[in-house]
Amino acid sequence: MARKKEAHQITVKGHKLECTVCKNDTFWARKTLMNTTGLTFLKLDWANRTAQNFICDNCGYVHWFLN
Repeated sequence: MARKKEAHQITVKGHKLECTVCKNDTFWARKTLMNTTGLTFLKLDWANRTAQNFICDNCGYVHWFLN
């Protein structure tokens, strides 16, 4: 059985994150690779930037943040 990730409250630049869809305040985190066609063509996907994602623990909406 797969273990569910633990959800947490998140603060972004001093502001408590709240889901824009359901107003929930707990999220689980993941990083996503931001592929570009140029680097994919050259088979250098690993060199692309990553985005931080916070996924709402209630409705599943994904909030994306780039540094």
